[in-house]
Amino acid sequence: MSQSDYRTRLKHIQKHSVHTLVFRSLKRTHDMFVSDHAKAVALDDQSYKMKMAVKMRAEYKPVLHMPVLKEGRERGPLHTSDPYDASPDYLVTGTHAYPSAPGVALTADTQMQKMPSEAGVHSMALALPPAQARQEASRTAASVAEIHRHAGAAERSHPPLHALSLMEGGTKSSALVPRKAPTMPKPQWHPPWKLYRVISGHLGWVRSIAVEPGNQWFVTGSADRTIKIWDLASGKLKLSLTGHISTVRGVAVSTRSPYLFSCGEDKQVKCWDLEYNKVIRHYHGHLSAVYDIDLHPTIDVLVTCSRDASARVWDIRSKANPQVVTGSHDTTIRLWDLVAGKTRATLTNHKKSVRALVLHPRQYTFASGSPDNIKQWKCPDGNFIQNLSGHNAIINTLAVNSDGVLVSGADNGTIHMWDWRTGYNFQRIHAAVQPGSLDSESGIFACVFDQSESRLITAEADKTIKVYKEDDTATEESHPVNWKPEILKRKRF
Repeated sequence: MSQSDYRTRLKHIQKHSVHTLVFRSLKRTHDMFVSDHAKAVALDDQSYKMKMAVKMRAEYKPVLHMPVLKEGRERGPLHTSDPYDASPDYLVTGTHAYPSAPGVALTADTQMQKMPSEAGVHSMALALPPAQARQEASRTAASVAEIHRHAGAAERSHPPLHALSLMEGGTKSSALVPRKAPTMPKPQWHPPWKLYRVISGHLGWVRSIAVEPGNQWFVTGSADRTIKIWDLASGKLKLSLTGHISTVRGVAVSTRSPYLFSCGEDKQVKCWDLEYNKVIRHYHGHLSAVYDIDLHPTIDVLVTCSRDASARVWDIRSKANPQVVTGSHDTTIRLWDLVAGKTRATLTNHKKSVRALVLHPRQYTFASGSPDNIKQWKCPDGNFIQNLSGHNAIINTLAVNSDGVLVSGADNGTIHMWDWRTGYNFQRIHAAVQPGSLDSESGIFACVFDQSESRLITAEADKTIKVYKEDDTATEESHPVNWKPEILKRKRF
């Protein structure tokens, strides 16, 4: 090959940085070994024999040379608790130079020796009475021949389940039990979700959303200072409520009475009677904008959180002790004891502000959303479960249904769908903004499942409400679970 041809070929070769080459090599290595993850290593006969020899020498060195029990062969087999063989070939009476039973005198062979010789131990064994010999035989270890004969068969036939029975008395040795290989749970398959309706009507950012218990309508609060009630089946506007003088940041529908609660940046918390469509009560006390509101599912407790760095509990009519959890821009999550009026636990695992919290409808767990990651916790003490990493944006809202689908909505308009149990991200959605809106107006401010949990409703920055549902045509073959366990261990925090 000429010099010119060589230079021409060099020009067509694409150059890559060292970082790219290292990353590709790491990916190839990961793909090569990921199929063997969590599988037990195949047994090698030579290494297995060496391992057994080392273990027996370390644990049974004092009893490797044991005398033959002639009395047992003459009188018949001994009835011991050995599951393999009821007639031991050897008897061990001791591992030091002292008689193994009271009334047995020291002999010339055992008087000065530190370790018993074969002749000395043999003579001591024959000096014992028959009943005592049987008792001593049941207490001592099995012979080396029995260990060789049964240890390999037991471990090979039932490697992950059974320990090796090394003691005639029925005790088990944990030193030779092979450990079960760690396994990671495979995520459950969930059908993908698709957008099927866009509802327009608000003149400002849609900041909050809630579904009524009968699943007939839902309510939204907006930056245009109005509260609108929509028909869930058709998406048509049913009612508009005015009364706030600033952005409506939170809405909640009571399950115990025909009341609607709302809060806003005007420091006001209002209670609306939906039979008369007017305000019947005001809750005064916050010193700054009220950012969120929620109702306890079983008792008459209303909780609001505000920019004045406080969370207020309103209208406690029962003697129950509810679990109240709050997240803050100071990066902490607080679990409150309402009876004592103080914090029960403070979780400082997040490194950035916590804007979203959601409680699992069936499990006693909850999740928190932050720009660093999503974390799952156990109630009531806030024990950490796992991280859900990958949604690299400012997470404004979280929602979860009984099927284990966790939804996170972010400030950049992206929606991520997660499997609650394993943390697998099975779908990512970025819906287009309403025509005439800027691309920067694609934020997700709130999301909620309806009561049937078959529809997902989102409140967005392009002044629209979007409704998603599961794709009925999707199957496990058309949308397989592309899940691979991580190489590194899960982070502790």
